[in-house]
Amino acid sequence: MTLHWELQRKGLCALGAALAALIVASATSPVRADDASAQDVPAQDVLAQHAQETLAPGIDAAARAPATFFRINDVLAKLDAMRGRGPNAVRLAALTPSNIATDAAPEPRPAPAKGDEPFGLFTFRAPEGLLWQKWRGLETRLARDAETLRGCQTDAGNCPSNAAQFLRLIGAVKSKSGRARLDEANRAVNMVVRYVSDYAQHGEADRWSSPLETFATAKGDCEDYAIAKYVALREAGFPREDLRLMLVRDRAVRQDHAVLAARLDGQWLVLDNRRSELIEDSGATNLAPLFAIDHAGVHLFAAPYAQRQLSGPTEATPAASDEATEWGNADVAAGAAWPGALPLLM
Repeated sequence: MTLHWELQRKGLCALGAALAALIVASATSPVRADDASAQDVPAQDVLAQHAQETLAPGIDAAARAPATFFRINDVLAKLDAMRGRGPNAVRLAALTPSNIATDAAPEPRPAPAKGDEPFGLFTFRAPEGLLWQKWRGLETRLARDAETLRGCQTDAGNCPSNAAQFLRLIGAVKSKSGRARLDEANRAVNMVVRYVSDYAQHGEADRWSSPLETFATAKGDCEDYAIAKYVALREAGFPREDLRLMLVRDRAVRQDHAVLAARLDGQWLVLDNRRSELIEDSGATNLAPLFAIDHAGVHLFAAPYAQRQLSGPTEATPAASDEATEWGNADVAAGAAWPGALPLLM
């Protein structure tokens, strides 16, 4: 009462009201002073004492409460303890309460970037490993095939039958244009080669054959089909920048697989030995791409800005699992551990 009367006498009713509101809103629990000799007093008593000393110096000093000092962090810690928020509670000054409705339009999210590689993804150079060894070994045999084909063009009489057959296939592909060229390469190789596993044919877990090696036996597995189509299209004049040998995981059958991807008018098309027709990459939802191989070498698929929703059995084993043995666990594991590698995102 004395404080209120004194505030009125000095014409400070407005300030007194503000102080009163602040006192009511303050914590009612005692706050420990920094000074070891100070006593615990309620926070409102501290504010009242400060107001008395500042605004009513004429009041008897004996009637005043002992001066108590406090830190704002101590007060906030007390409030946190009372509200069960813990000692490390975080306060967000601009957080909109969840029970407040707003008509503000949500901020539009930018569309994810789309890569230029098949499936709208990105690629980067794969670490050295088994795939690089296989590809470099295959390039050596592809160079020998090219010499044989050139010899056939200058001396057809001494051309091996498998080389002559492959040259006829190249000629048929070259005679077409656009999508028909890709369709011819896919159908022709699929018709000539009969699927046989590497174990059955070579006694090896995985062997990559050149086109002339494949045509010599007319047998091969999925990589051999893809390699033959890759070389046939390159020899027929298709831009090498638009061709990718792709090692993928077929989630529908839970097996590793190899296909050829060709870009035509900005659209990637998949040439698969299990299909007679071409399929757009967006429609090959059962394929989880792992590696892309072309004239520049071995690359990992990566999706730092784009993610695809793939259909297929939800229990399908990830591509980087122990079942991924066709190209070696070491390479797949290296890809999965590489930053941005797609197997982590599938």
